[in-house]
Amino acid sequence: MSHMEQLYWGGAGLFALWLVLFGLALLATRNGTVVPGPATQEFGPDPEPPAVVSFLGNNWRGVGSAAAATLLDLAARGLIELRQPADDPAAGTVHVTEEGRAAQDLPSYERRVLERVISRTTEGGAPIGAIAFREAKRATAFNAELKKDIIAEAQVRGLSRSRFPSWLAAALMLLACAPGVLFALAALMGHHGVRAALVVGVFPASALFWLLAKALGERATPLGLERAGHWAGLRAWLTAHEDFARLPPAAVTVWDRYLAYGTALGVTSLAGRLLGFDAGDRRRVWSSYGGTWRPVRIRYPRLRPGFGASTGRLLQLAAAAAVVAAALVAFGVLRQPDWTIAADAHDGGTLRRPGLILSAGWVVSLLLGVIVAGKFRRWTLFLAFLATMPGNFASGTHGWFHDVAAQDGPAGVEWAAIVVFAALAGYLLVLACLERRAPDTISGEVLRVEWRKDKKAARFLALDEGGTDLTTAWALPAASRGIATGAQVRLTVSKGTRTIRSAELIRAARWEGDWAEAPAPARADS
Repeated sequence: MSHMEQLYWGGAGLFALWLVLFGLALLATRNGTVVPGPATQEFGPDPEPPAVVSFLGNNWRGVGSAAAATLLDLAARGLIELRQPADDPAAGTVHVTEEGRAAQDLPSYERRVLERVISRTTEGGAPIGAIAFREAKRATAFNAELKKDIIAEAQVRGLSRSRFPSWLAAALMLLACAPGVLFALAALMGHHGVRAALVVGVFPASALFWLLAKALGERATPLGLERAGHWAGLRAWLTAHEDFARLPPAAVTVWDRYLAYGTALGVTSLAGRLLGFDAGDRRRVWSSYGGTWRPVRIRYPRLRPGFGASTGRLLQLAAAAAVVAAALVAFGVLRQPDWTIAADAHDGGTLRRPGLILSAGWVVSLLLGVIVAGKFRRWTLFLAFLATMPGNFASGTHGWFHDVAAQDGPAGVEWAAIVVFAALAGYLLVLACLERRAPDTISGEVLRVEWRKDKKAARFLALDEGGTDLTTAWALPAASRGIATGAQVRLTVSKGTRTIRSAELIRAARWEGDWAEAPAPARADS
C-alpha cells in the first residue's frame, strides 16, 4: 500500500473514530428524565420566573412562549395592564402603568419584553396585536437574544449547564480537523493540485463541525430536573381546569400569575397565540399612523403585469406578448389538415395524430415570447418537451385535437389565447406611456418590507398613507437600501407600475430600528 493510500485510509479511520466518540459523548451527556410531581397549585418558596419555567418545560431546547408568559407575569405584578373592552379577546389592548415605566431592577429578559411593549404603546395603549414585529428578521433576533438571557438566568439558578464541557467541545473540534489534514496531504502527494487538496481537506471538517454545532446546547442539572418535575405537577393541576386553555390575556386580573405559568407550560393556547412576539400577520398589520390604532390589510400584487418594471422592461414584455399573439395567428392561418403525424397502428393500419403538431406549434409560439422577454432558462426546453406530451398520446381518429386540426384558421381556444396576449401587449404599452409622466409623491409610514423568492426582483413595500384600512404594496427596487419598517417616508412613485422611484426620510423608525443610512434615489432600472 502506497503512502498516499495510507493517508486516505488513515483519514477515513479518523473520520469514523470521530463519529464514534461523538456518539458516545451524546449518550453520556443526554438530558435526564423529568419525573412529574403530584398535581399542585403551589409555586414554591422561591419560584422560578415563567420565562425560565418555559425553558424547563421545553426540555432545555427552547423557550416556547416565554415572551408572552413574561408579559403576562408583568401584568400580574402591576407593571402592565391588559384590557378587553369587548367579547373578542383579539380586540384587547395593552397599557404600561406608571410602575412599569418607572421599573428599574428587572432581569434582562423582563426588561427586554417591557421595552418592546413600551415602544409599541402610546398614552392610550395599543392593541395586543401591535406587539408583533413587522419583520421576521427582527423577530428572530429579539427571540434569540431573549433565549440567551433566559438560559443565563437558568444557569445562575443552577438549573441548566452546557451539554458539552469546554474541554470536550474543544477536543472534538480539534479532532474534527484531523481527517481533512490527512486527505489534503494525500491529494498533494497524488499531484491533484492545491485546489483539490483544499476541497477534500475542508469538506470533512465542515461536515463534522456542522454535527457538533447541532449538538451544542443545554442540559439539565439534578436541581433542574427536580424543579421541572414540580412545574409538571402545576401543569397537571392547570390542565384539569377545562376552561383554562381558552382564557384570554385579560383574565390575568383574575388568575394572577397562574395565567403566566400556564402560558409558559403550554396550557393556555389562546393567550400565548394572541401575545405572540413573532413576525405577525403579513397581510394584517396594526398601525397608529394618523393618531389612532387600526388594523391595515395589505394586498400583494404578485400577478400584476408590469409590477415594478421600468419603461424599457415594459416595452420588452409588450413585444414578447405581441410575438406570442402573432405566432398563434400565423400558426392558425397557415396550418393545413394534412399537418398530422402518421404512425403505425396495432391492427396494421395508419393512425393519424394531429395532437403532436398542434401542441408543438403552441409551445413554439410561447417559446418565442419567452425568448423575447429575456426569461429563457436551461430548463425551459425541458418544460417545453413536457408541454408536448399530451399531443403524443392524442389520437387523431377522435377527440378535439382532430377537430381543431381540421378547422380553417385559428380555433376557438387559439382565438382566446390571441386576445389575451394582444390585450396584455396593449396594457403594457399603455403602462409604458404612463411611465413618461411626472411621478407622484406620497407619504406615510412603512408597515412592512417583504423580500420575494427572487432576490433580484423588486421587494414589496406596504405603506400606510392614513385614512384607509386597506393598502396595496409598492415595488421597492432590490438595490434600494435604508428603508426600515416603522419609518415615516415621502416616496416618489409611478402609480401605473406601483414602482418607488426615490425615497426621503421624514422620521426614523421608533421601534423597528433606525433609518440605516441616507437613501439614494431608487430607480427600478438601475
